[in-house]
Amino acid sequence: MDTITAITERRAVKHYDPDFEIPAEDETKLLELARLAPTSFNIQNWRFVNVKDKDLREQIKEAAWGQAHVADASLLIIMCADLKAYEKEPSRYWSNTPQEVQDILVPMIVPFYDGNDALQHGEAHRSCGLAGQTLMLAAKAMGYDSCPMVGFDQKKVAELIRLPENHVISFMIAIGKEIKPAWPRPNQIASSEAIVVDRFEN
Repeated sequence: MDTITAITERRAVKHYDPDFEIPAEDETKLLELARLAPTSFNIQNWRFVNVKDKDLREQIKEAAWGQAHVADASLLIIMCADLKAYEKEPSRYWSNTPQEVQDILVPMIVPFYDGNDALQHGEAHRSCGLAGQTLMLAAKAMGYDSCPMVGFDQKKVAELIRLPENHVISFMIAIGKEIKPAWPRPNQIASSEAIVVDRFEN
């Protein structure tokens, strides 16, 4: 499936075949494609929690107010981010580039983020958003369905997955085979409202 078709046909599917399992090679491919999503300064701050334990899935389902697709979908990926990835051996993020590139970019990384909690959190959610959309489009292109989710108790889920200090949860993505299609696409706001040319009007 081409990219444009994947974009237009991707929907938030809520009902999945609980007996369907995504083959291991496809699971690996999906997550490797998601890891190609861009991050600022290439800090790769996303962390993909692939919840495979059935009992843990049921506990997360309970923390998601009983939404069936948390447990029924073949995959449940919790999109997390390490807020302090920028300070963890930042030279490794550019080790395959020419030395002159490393000399410019690596010294910029820590000062850019250090002490700026809002920027660290913003970067976490930007990175997870880009990787999550990459993951969902890749899934659609490979013949699978998906659903991004924020409808869950983040504190409880953080406890269940033992989220480390200085990490945040951004959202979850269920991936599998639909047994019931999504509702018809809801209304899109007008292009004139969504697209601003040059600047907002006063």
